[in-house]
Amino acid sequence: MATRKVEKMASIDAQLRLLAPSKVSDDDKLVEYDALLLDRFLDILQDLHGDDIRETGPEVNCVFYVFSHFDPSYIELKVQDCYELSAEYEGENNPQKLEELGNMLTGLDAGDSIVIAKSFSHMLNLANLAEEVQIAYRRRIKLLKKGDFADENSAITESDIEETFKRLVNQLKKTPHEIFDALKNQTVDLVLTAHPTQSVRRSLLQKHGRIRNCLTQLYAKDITPDDKQELDEALQREIQAAFRTDEIRRTPPTPQDEMRAGVSYFHETIWKGVPKFLRRVDTALKNIGINERVPYNAPVIQFSSWMGGDRDGNPRVTPEVTRDVCLLARMMAANLYFSQIEDLMFEMSMWRCNDELRVRADELLSSSKRDAKHYIEFWKQIPPNEPYRVILGDVRDKLYNTRERARQLLANGSSEIPEETTFTNVEQFLEPLELCYRSLCACGDQPIADGSLLDFLRQVSTFGLSLVRLDIRQESDRHTDVMDAITNHLEIGSYREWSEERRQEWLLSELSGKRPLFGPDLPKTEEIADVLETFHVIAELPSDNFGAYIISMATAPSDVLAVELLQRECHVKQPLRVVPLFEKLADLEAAPAAVARLFSIDWYRNRINGKQEVMIGYSDSGKDAGRLSAAWALYKAQEELIKVAKEYGVKLTMFHGRGGTVGRGGGPTHLAILSQPPDTIHGSLRVTVQGEVIEQSFGEEHLCFRTLQRFTAATLEHGMHPPVSPKPEWRALMDEMAVIATTEYRSVVFQEPRFVEYFRRATPELEYGRMNIGSRPSKRKPSGGIESLRAIPWIFAWTQTRFHLPVWLGFGAAFKHVIEKDPKNLQMLQDMYNQWPFFRVTIDLVEMVFAKGDPGIATLYDKLLVSEELWPFGERLRSKYEETKSLLLQVAGHKDLLEGDPYLKQRLRLRDSYITTLNVLQAYTLKRIRDPDYHVKLRPHLSKDYIESSKPAAELVKLNPTSDYAPGLEDTLILTMKGIAAGMQNTG
Repeated sequence: MATRKVEKMASIDAQLRLLAPSKVSDDDKLVEYDALLLDRFLDILQDLHGDDIRETGPEVNCVFYVFSHFDPSYIELKVQDCYELSAEYEGENNPQKLEELGNMLTGLDAGDSIVIAKSFSHMLNLANLAEEVQIAYRRRIKLLKKGDFADENSAITESDIEETFKRLVNQLKKTPHEIFDALKNQTVDLVLTAHPTQSVRRSLLQKHGRIRNCLTQLYAKDITPDDKQELDEALQREIQAAFRTDEIRRTPPTPQDEMRAGVSYFHETIWKGVPKFLRRVDTALKNIGINERVPYNAPVIQFSSWMGGDRDGNPRVTPEVTRDVCLLARMMAANLYFSQIEDLMFEMSMWRCNDELRVRADELLSSSKRDAKHYIEFWKQIPPNEPYRVILGDVRDKLYNTRERARQLLANGSSEIPEETTFTNVEQFLEPLELCYRSLCACGDQPIADGSLLDFLRQVSTFGLSLVRLDIRQESDRHTDVMDAITNHLEIGSYREWSEERRQEWLLSELSGKRPLFGPDLPKTEEIADVLETFHVIAELPSDNFGAYIISMATAPSDVLAVELLQRECHVKQPLRVVPLFEKLADLEAAPAAVARLFSIDWYRNRINGKQEVMIGYSDSGKDAGRLSAAWALYKAQEELIKVAKEYGVKLTMFHGRGGTVGRGGGPTHLAILSQPPDTIHGSLRVTVQGEVIEQSFGEEHLCFRTLQRFTAATLEHGMHPPVSPKPEWRALMDEMAVIATTEYRSVVFQEPRFVEYFRRATPELEYGRMNIGSRPSKRKPSGGIESLRAIPWIFAWTQTRFHLPVWLGFGAAFKHVIEKDPKNLQMLQDMYNQWPFFRVTIDLVEMVFAKGDPGIATLYDKLLVSEELWPFGERLRSKYEETKSLLLQVAGHKDLLEGDPYLKQRLRLRDSYITTLNVLQAYTLKRIRDPDYHVKLRPHLSKDYIESSKPAAELVKLNPTSDYAPGLEDTLILTMKGIAAGMQNTG
């Protein structure tokens, strides 16, 4: 046995070299990384779950046996067999193989079933990490070659800031000063949201980050043998720690937990990433001949958050939660500054200063006599020959008090630290830092001023005292309820029943008057009290905590005016800007007229001072009308809104509510920005960064840098070199196709009488809530069909079964209609694909989703979970899928899916067999959960170890003692959901 094991271990690397697909390019190390991580994982699995686990296998990845613990004569459960059957299915498309795999998996006992799900899920996470390290490696190689965009695909999906500057100067003949002016005046505001699509626990994300770092360092050129050995041990340790961590959240996170998770990215990457990125922008400017730095107060990058502010359909976000997250963010910001201020004091040891700073330092010295023993450094009084340290010492005192005051307010609701000893606004904080900067420049020390002090100034300008600005989001109906209660109390009628004209007239007369509308005696339901209390929290906390007040389901000017009136009534000193959110197809179509009506109100135009923000929702529009119609409606709505704004002389900022998945508006950042209609960004972009996309964008230093670079470069390029406008005949064709696509989509999703029943049975939608990945419920209303279901579980369910219905449904019918009507339209569609960025991006993203899809897997779910009379409906949908795929390839001029993106094709191929195993395990587990009459024959346990329940697999079952289902089933199901989400790289 031992000899056999040694032989296997010796052969694994050699086998992998033979089995790996050919490299995509010289710098392709993906298979190497993948093999190393899985090799380490197999060692761990062997130690934990079997005496004789591994063998090499037929495909590119490591494949192995798992024998049930310690006793090879017990079931010889082969994870190799699972993998081989999956690989054979992928190669031959033979559904028989899925059935064989299902029979093997259903014969497992509860503990082993969990181990299999956990192993495959873990391997997919490791594959993701290998991929991220490979992408970073390729970027580094490209930068060393400097400017060599040999890989055309990388060129169009990346935005290197220096490349963008050079392209604007050399190809588009912009002057360096034009670029500098545009850059200084543009703003990208990234809004982090708590959308429940991050299915990986924070505990695991941190371990994944360490695995990534080990892997990156292992492949560094200058590594010594000792370094290699230590890194190898660290890698093994982290992989084992991740595998030994319970992947399942046992309780739902609170909104405060979501906020803490979001803020951890500031701590780990964003805080230091922003000044580092701005320094790179300075260098890129220098290389095109600009010898100035980006001013520290230029709002190039801003951050906002919805975590603890988004109460739309989430009853767990209360006024108290909003107060907590604001104070928490203030405390964290003060703590981050405080942790850096002593380093800055060490650097600022210079004695020469200008008169202005000398006078201030003398004043501070004369007023402060005591030692400060609660500091680590500089606790004795600073001598007068170190004036910069005297100034920064005072800043440190105020930061300490600011942090402690926020901590006490958070813990006790009150603080004994007087407010005047703290920083209450960012100007107070910037003033002494600016004084130091001016003094250094005046004394010939600008190179010193442009070091850590400039970085610190840039951090203060970007993050302020609140770290992020919190947006508040609430549904328009909730404001209508409050207004209705007020008008009923005043005995002037029911606001809810008034016409729009009557509502506007009353709201404007109240906004123009001075009298208070209501007192404490207003009769309030719990919901009304919640809305009013939220406004009181906004009034109580410093105004720099807040960003926008977003109204979802907004349809009319009165929705906006009602919020303006409530802000005034609740004594909000600096009212938040009010942002209507248009989501459904009909709302998007009506949005330009609604905004025009709003701008035609004199009172409102005076209030907004020439600036307005409008939010457009990608998720609900897609759920309402399908991806094609939603994408086109969003495009046209933006064009029309910009026209309306220009007419009224208002600068409009579009706020894009994009999700991570294609079904919810996701896709590569650079392409998404460059495919927006001309003039709609104009140097001002707000966009949500949701759920798992936060980790993909900011999980590591280089990812954070790339994210900031992509957004900044693409926004600059869109403004200075707008994309082409579509030709009139393209528009006409899109209008025609959108009508057909919407009809087709709605006829299936909303008009097919048994669609909801089919959807609930054919997917794990009903079980989604058990993942505990977010604080909000998966439905807006507990009862109800697809309309009340949130967009995330809607997309999630179809992604799990690899059918992706909401993404492609409608495209096929639209293409077929216009091509049959006139065969010349095929050529026009191909021209649109080749010449119009918006159309190309839309088609490419759907093609990518087809490459991740597999109708054979959806067939298995149907066969196991759907009643027989609904099978023909499933078959009809699958034939639409195939027809749409072939029409899409014709339009793109491709023979095969992803023929233009060999890297992505390779990455997906590496994952397929793992995902298939999880799909089969999920489908059969759902069958066992839902069908009490479905009995499986468990193989007998011959192992004494098992009977005594000492094996680790049996212990896994005990992690969930309160499950509603038979032991092990719920955990197996949740682990398959998480694994498939990792493999598809999308949750919802």
